[in-house]
Amino acid sequence: MTDTAPDRDIAVVGGGSLARSICYSLAVADPAPGTVTVLARNETAAQEIACIANARAAASSRATRFRATALDASDRDQTAWLLQRIAPRVVVNCASVQSPWEGAHAPSAWTRLLSEAGFGLALPLHAVLAREVARAIQRAGVPAVFVNACYPDAVNPVLHAEGIPVACGVGNVATLAAALHAVLRPRPGVRLRVLAHHSHLHAPADPRDELRAWLDDQPVPDVGGLLAAHRACGREELNAVTGHTAALFLARLAAGTEAYADLPGPLGLPGGYPVRIRNQQITLDLPPGITRKEAIAWQQRMAELDGVVVTPSGRIHFGRRAASALAAHLPDTSAKHPTDSVPELTSQLLALRDTLRAKPD
Repeated sequence: MTDTAPDRDIAVVGGGSLARSICYSLAVADPAPGTVTVLARNETAAQEIACIANARAAASSRATRFRATALDASDRDQTAWLLQRIAPRVVVNCASVQSPWEGAHAPSAWTRLLSEAGFGLALPLHAVLAREVARAIQRAGVPAVFVNACYPDAVNPVLHAEGIPVACGVGNVATLAAALHAVLRPRPGVRLRVLAHHSHLHAPADPRDELRAWLDDQPVPDVGGLLAAHRACGREELNAVTGHTAALFLARLAAGTEAYADLPGPLGLPGGYPVRIRNQQITLDLPPGITRKEAIAWQQRMAELDGVVVTPSGRIHFGRRAASALAAHLPDTSAKHPTDSVPELTSQLLALRDTLRAKPD
């Protein structure tokens, strides 16, 4: 078996399908992490993930070890205490109070509202636990790199606006980049760079709003056509790709090795960008001719397609459809909010969810 180092330890917060996919790929990742601790509210789920991941690691002659601990990520004090005890090098949050699969498994008036209003309406529900975990890292005083997997294209800018350190996210643009890699198969040494937002998981209504990709400095034509088969796959099935790309990145991040990737929400920015990772430091790796300012402005336009924009001044602006939905169900709630209002917004949306879940779709 290959050796692992304690300073490569990773903590995975969450026990859902993405946490499972990440752990199962971390089990066979190279460089191998040290110990991966699964922290989930459902202790049975955490134990199951660790058990299967340990078997995969052993079968693949990897020395990575997985362990499980029950954790309610909304309890900042408990999270901080556990992180002090574990002292991981990387913490990745996969915990959210809103499942992205609810519409498929338990359709209701609530899931219909989310579909009609746009994904961005659920921003507070995806941000609230990420916010607690990040605050817990600060309280614990551990030098862990925080990676957020829950809607990082919009959640990470919220955290950044509040002064909460977040290195980047995983998924979304990385999953789309993997799909393009599979079709283009660039030659060794040729860099594929992708500029994309969460909204690009689906084909945009206007082809001019399609994601942008380059092979070195040459734009890739007909990106929508290249992604057609990928976008036709079931979203839950695509989690296998999302988790795998996340695991490859997290293993390199924990090891401090240099790598190039495409990541959502790097440095708290909106949307996803090509980046360079070196010694756990992340910098943008934009293609020639594209400035940071231009890339961010483009991402903010794409964020409007998702129904929510987080401004550099630290305000959440819901789009027309989301604002209309809020006005219909929560007439006293504005379409514009400061980022520190996430806990209050979450409480309002959870109460609305309880009401609408009782109604048929």
